[in-house]
Amino acid sequence: MTPPVELRTLVLGGTRSGKSRHAEELLGDDAAVRYLATGRRIPGDTDWDARIAAHAARRPAHWTTEEVGGTELATALARPGPVLVDDLATWLTGVLDDAGAWDAPVVPATVDAAVDGLVAAVAAAPGPLVLVSAETGLGVVPDTRAGRLFRDRLGELNAAVARVCDDVVLVVAGRALTLPTPAVTEPGAGVAPTPGPTASAAGTHAGPVLAGPASGLDAAGAGAPGPATGSATPERTGVPAAGAGGPVGTDVADPDGDVAGTPAGVPGAVLPATGAAAGAVAGAATTPASITESDVEIVPVTVGRPDSRSRRAAVALVEGLAMPTGGLGRLGELGVWLASCQGTCPPQAPVRARVVLLAADHGIAGNGVSAYPPQVSAVRATAAAAGRLPVTVAARAAGATVRVVDVGLVSGAEGAEPGWLVAHGTGRIDREDALDGERATAAWLTGRRLADAEIDAGADLLIPATLGVGVTTPAATLVAAVTGAEPVAVVGRASGIDDRAWMRKAVAIRDALRRARPHLRDPLALLRTVGGTDLIVLAGFLARAAERKVPAVLDGLAVGAAALLADELAPGAKDWWVAAQPSTEPAATLVLEHLSLVPLLDLAVRTEDGTAAVTALPLLVAAARLLAETGTAHDTGVVPGDVTAPAGAGR
Repeated sequence: MTPPVELRTLVLGGTRSGKSRHAEELLGDDAAVRYLATGRRIPGDTDWDARIAAHAARRPAHWTTEEVGGTELATALARPGPVLVDDLATWLTGVLDDAGAWDAPVVPATVDAAVDGLVAAVAAAPGPLVLVSAETGLGVVPDTRAGRLFRDRLGELNAAVARVCDDVVLVVAGRALTLPTPAVTEPGAGVAPTPGPTASAAGTHAGPVLAGPASGLDAAGAGAPGPATGSATPERTGVPAAGAGGPVGTDVADPDGDVAGTPAGVPGAVLPATGAAAGAVAGAATTPASITESDVEIVPVTVGRPDSRSRRAAVALVEGLAMPTGGLGRLGELGVWLASCQGTCPPQAPVRARVVLLAADHGIAGNGVSAYPPQVSAVRATAAAAGRLPVTVAARAAGATVRVVDVGLVSGAEGAEPGWLVAHGTGRIDREDALDGERATAAWLTGRRLADAEIDAGADLLIPATLGVGVTTPAATLVAAVTGAEPVAVVGRASGIDDRAWMRKAVAIRDALRRARPHLRDPLALLRTVGGTDLIVLAGFLARAAERKVPAVLDGLAVGAAALLADELAPGAKDWWVAAQPSTEPAATLVLEHLSLVPLLDLAVRTEDGTAAVTALPLLVAAARLLAETGTAHDTGVVPGDVTAPAGAGR
């Protein structure tokens, strides 16, 4: 008898893990299985031929084998099963090959179309259906542009297929582990009543209120701190309006099938506070007694990808412009990215870019790890508020506005907004935790409220940064903890430190890493232990901006380290970010590799205050306008002609 199998099952595993054999065992020997082989034969590759033959030899004789690739696979899935597909990774390789994607400046729209068609075919397959795929990270992938493209696309493909399968199995060393189904909260479950009056207009969400500073946001979005209640989220948010359909806790899908924004009833990754805690102010400098770790639980929640339909339209638009193929290079890629983030093609040029500068002190700065004394954090904040730092000058030149917020200074700073203060400084991370659990949670919520305040005020592009002296020490520690790098591999010169300060910094990172080891699988605990107030606020800010579908430009090690943890707590957030430049800090290079981000510029700017990100703004504006205003080859008549020409022509 054929063993029972779910209607649709995805089997994942690394190279030689036994995933194919397990998939075959799921369907049994007696069923007349249609085996869909996606691996292409490579002339002269005897090893590959031998592996194909070995797989074929162990399959029952009454199974039928069909060699399919590209869109043929989706067509084949429409016919009755049982069906076994082996495997999706080789299928994707063929799709990328056929599209010429490896060297293309922008991944052709045919790739997205093929993937979307396959996922739809899996969802509609009559079944039983078993699909095999390589799990990203369990195989050897070269650290090249093509390697990163394959890794990212395969991860997205696996996730998309998993969402429409009934069962997902991970095979390691021949042993199968059935992965749990993502929890779905029943309508109203776990959502505490919101104290006080609630907004009834469309656009408010049915989830709990997030506490914030008591003052309201002024019309310009630059004066008073954020609202005391959760913001009424406008069209950019992925959270549906109350009563807008869909049970609480379910993913809200956009028309193209991508998960759009945040699950309803869950404001990002934050589960609701209960009782009076739901109305408390999380940003108080004194211990927020009404908010504890038991009141607010922070769990990873996947962020919806930028709109693939708009992306495909933008790719097609770029390919049809009056220019040589690939003529716009990275500018074309930027325009496509903006289109997918905005959900429209052609994209609109950013007109309300907002720079948010966080001011905070770090206890480790007192250990001589920076060229500047700790009190310079407040001095920098004052200078920023007066418009005298490089980032503020560059912002004026680029047409961006700047906001300076005190989230963790010991003594405050003239001109910096004080209403968002979480803590007065942090502990020395080589000896003690940066923050306790309550303040860490408050910092995360503060970052999210800051993002909400900016987006509600109309920001269409965000540039966060921090002004804290010594911040690269906890930032490098976080990068080492996430990537597994050795301390000496992440220590840079940062503010221009000498050899002795470099050694003190290396020792501090080493000791902090030892303290971080018990928390390597808990992003928030890692931030609390060896991070800092500004780093946690940055992480919450970046995660929330991605959930609200607003792109951000990353610049510097501190923002990069926060982004690493934000993407852990809000998986998929990195798709909403672009990197301004590579950093002279070695840890920042690891960040870019880990997030698969390619910098826009290479100006060797070392200010760590967002200056390079602001300098990249004109590129984003130009990229959007190039897609919107450049004529097409058809309209202008600028089309390739006969490659042969009379001698001397064209000189």
